[in-house]
Amino acid sequence: MDPRTEAMAKVLARYSLKISEGEKVFLQGEVDTLPLMRALCKEVVDLGAHPTTMITDLAIKEILLKHGSEAQLAMEQPVFRLAAETADVFISLWGESNTKALSNVDVSKIGARVKSSAAIMELFDEREKQGKLRWCGTQFPTSASAQDASMSLREYEDFVYGACLLDKVDPVAAWKEVAETQEALCGMLDQKKELHIVSEGTDLILRVEGRKWINCCGLQNFPDGEVFTSPVEDSAEGHIRFSFPGVSYGREVEDIRLVFEKGKVVEAKATKGEDILKQLLTVDEGASRVGEIGIGTNYGIGKFTRNMLFDEKIGGTVHL
Repeated sequence: MDPRTEAMAKVLARYSLKISEGEKVFLQGEVDTLPLMRALCKEVVDLGAHPTTMITDLAIKEILLKHGSEAQLAMEQPVFRLAAETADVFISLWGESNTKALSNVDVSKIGARVKSSAAIMELFDEREKQGKLRWCGTQFPTSASAQDASMSLREYEDFVYGACLLDKVDPVAAWKEVAETQEALCGMLDQKKELHIVSEGTDLILRVEGRKWINCCGLQNFPDGEVFTSPVEDSAEGHIRFSFPGVSYGREVEDIRLVFEKGKVVEAKATKGEDILKQLLTVDEGASRVGEIGIGTNYGIGKFTRNMLFDEKIGGTVHL
């Protein structure tokens, strides 16, 4: 096993999630993430906590999404409800053998499957707000993700572990320094009433008065490196053009241009995948409004990789 995988497991268990004796820890990930899942299980056991694992498989997801009936797609996953109700810690491990496996699945079916988990996610969020549940998601480097990033697997491993600061002598101390720096940034932004984003093809105003900026320093996403907030729901006015593609379930949407009025998208264009973009914006009432405005602060991520976990954190960028 790559020693950096073991280092990642140690930072996740002891810094990000601060797992303690007796806690119930639920680990979920694709079969390709097994090396990291094993390393995490070792950490969980060493800390005296209780691991439960769920290994998923892309081919099985594809079967349900392509051939499942409306009732089958709407069915809750009982194991996830159990985890949302009882786990103290929930860890998601991302990484698959084929990032395009669901590219030809009808977007409406994906939307139906996402909706099936809505009640569970509400429970998950409520327990998190109450301090009864902690979670973190991370990426395990796979060949498929390396191909998306136009890298060899070895190059991608170096990229992922570097973005996670695992190449530092003391990764935990490095993340604590990130936390301190970003806390000052959040404190400044908390005082602002309005954001005005201006760039090529972009002139967008968002109100953020009274909204709390969140310091993302490796506790819920790993790697991390951003600050974000949720703007006032009806405030977005103007237009924005995205210089990087949007990627959803293996589909790429390029050169996205959105026009907002009273917080809602009233016009959406793209040079590639415009039909997908418009479908995604009509999945539900909230899909056409801004849920998050974020600023990337991780200057160790200097390359677009087609993976939102990294791309939204590229130092010096904004994402919506």
